[in-house]
Amino acid sequence: MPSSGSVVYLDNAATSHPKPEAVYRAADGALRAGGNPGRGGHRVALAAGRRVLAAREAVAALFGVKDAARVLFTSSATDSLNLALKGLLHPGDHCITTVAEHNALRRPLVALALRGVEVTWLPVSPEGIVDPGGVRAALRPNTRLIALAHGSNVTGALQPVAELGEIARRAGVFLLVDAAQTAGSHPIDVEAMGIHLLAAPGHKGLLGPQGTGILYVAPDVPLRPVREGGTGSMATLAEQPDVFPEGFESGTLNVPGIAGVGAGADFLLSVGVEAVHARVGALTAALVEGLRRLPGVTVHGPADPARRCGVVSLSVDGLDPGALEEQLDSAFGVVGRAGLHCAPGAHEVLGTLPLGGTMRLSPGYFNTEEDIEAAVKAVAAVAALARR
Repeated sequence: MPSSGSVVYLDNAATSHPKPEAVYRAADGALRAGGNPGRGGHRVALAAGRRVLAAREAVAALFGVKDAARVLFTSSATDSLNLALKGLLHPGDHCITTVAEHNALRRPLVALALRGVEVTWLPVSPEGIVDPGGVRAALRPNTRLIALAHGSNVTGALQPVAELGEIARRAGVFLLVDAAQTAGSHPIDVEAMGIHLLAAPGHKGLLGPQGTGILYVAPDVPLRPVREGGTGSMATLAEQPDVFPEGFESGTLNVPGIAGVGAGADFLLSVGVEAVHARVGALTAALVEGLRRLPGVTVHGPADPARRCGVVSLSVDGLDPGALEEQLDSAFGVVGRAGLHCAPGAHEVLGTLPLGGTMRLSPGYFNTEEDIEAAVKAVAAVAALARR
């Protein structure tokens, strides 16, 4: 039986589903309890503040962060990346990235380039992996940041983040990691891996609600706020304070969403990220192996399962990816995503840009082996029809 009734949900790269039951309860409980953290000393406001603090501490524990105040809550990974880039880079600074990045990283850098930030767009291998030697060679005296995704949302390729962290350390520059596809499903220790800024959505691998995100900022990163407003304290200051975390979280926080993220982080801490990683990795490897046996089907991305996150992009000869998505959904109840996945550069590398992208299937922790078997059989049936 599919894990979600009549639907085989394999779109966890877009948003994880289902969530742990504790996440639903936490978000609902926070909404029913009310209260605005930092806005009042009464019991309801204080209780809301404790919910936010507990979530902040759980997320910090998940990534090996010693000071939970360095974990900021945002509305999305996109919001986190904008804050990291625009709060750090100045005209004249140099940033190293890759041509395969998601638009959440690519577009802010393009905007900053128009304002005087220098950007080097490094190539990636056909599997989607950047050469650390190329990163090292691209360093300049004015290099301030290396920024890239940990795991590709198109090819699933995992970048050598720890090696890049060592390069950044030796060069005295900062490392920003977009962990949209790996936070919660891959072990990440920011200090051990040399990560100075870590951006992630709350609703994917962290298993929380949509409309949430996090940004970790290392103590030595001189980040400045990019949004001004009420912080719940220091109200007499006319200028925006740059204290952590209040100075970077102006306005009313999404307490129900943050409570859900905290519950998701608690779930991951109880199960163990290593166990989640092993399960998602096994499901992904089985999916890749099954699809690669099918005539007329091309599986993109690294051949080595250890170099891949839980993202599998495929193409079927003679079939538009949008048509493949529709047939898998309507005829077989297999749900994934077709298209460019907001990362046209990655498709340029694959050669799938003129084709309209790829079909993407992405297992999650709550998928089953039966889900994978059903998906492979469904793709096989659609590919057989396309060959007729």
